[in-house]
Amino acid sequence: MSVKDMIKSEIDKLPENLLAEVFDYIQFIEVKKEKTLLVKTYQELSGPVFDAVWNNDEDAVYDSL
Repeated sequence: MSVKDMIKSEIDKLPENLLAEVFDYIQFIEVKKEKTLLVKTYQELSGPVFDAVWNNDEDAVYDSL
């Protein structure tokens, strides 16, 4: 039996009033995953921009601080 099947089996046992909590938690997990992906994407995209600002000859004197 797969994990998905086990989860479905447990959900079938829950009373209706707890299903909303399970649904909220599933949505929370999805949003958390999306936020993590967005942060990672922003970091990858901003890297070259910050390199141009931080890695230049004019500011090389500050590299040793």
